[in-house]
Amino acid sequence: MEKRVSVWKNLGEHTVYENRWLKVNLADVELPDGRHLDHYLLRQRPVALATAVNERGEALLLWRHRFITDSWGWELAAGVVEDGEELEEAAAREMLEETGWRPGPLKHLLTVEPSNGLADGRHHVYWSERAEYVGHPEDDFESERREWVPLASVPELIAKGEIRSANAVAALLLLHRMRTA
Repeated sequence: MEKRVSVWKNLGEHTVYENRWLKVNLADVELPDGRHLDHYLLRQRPVALATAVNERGEALLLWRHRFITDSWGWELAAGVVEDGEELEEAAAREMLEETGWRPGPLKHLLTVEPSNGLADGRHHVYWSERAEYVGHPEDDFESERREWVPLASVPELIAKGEIRSANAVAALLLLHRMRTA
């Protein structure tokens, strides 16, 4: 039996809007049946995220409001990777700036593409088994509070809608599985 491959081909794209954070492009896409369509897409800089899990099985999280969706939830410290910065460096920097905690040696946990039907953004998640409190976070405006949240409560928090961000859901479920199995 012949296996049919269904591949959409990007025949070219041009930028419609651009700023420091993203580009909005319009692509000429050829479908497997030969038809063409215009497809908008977002070209984004990579994002690095980090958390630490302490000896009590708690992850360091931020409780924050997202104005776009008008929702509150637990998230990991995150931000765009600066030009010339390594992913792991960016993750450590973001964690320190947003939580006031410096992570120990970071390990790559996963990379996710939160909206790969619309955007090329990749979120690279790191974690550490320890962290050192350095002081009040430089970017305290990023969150209402920063707390150590038990990994055992992650499934319930997701079900209640208190963890909504796709990257946080994926990372915390994986850490929950790794640390409570």
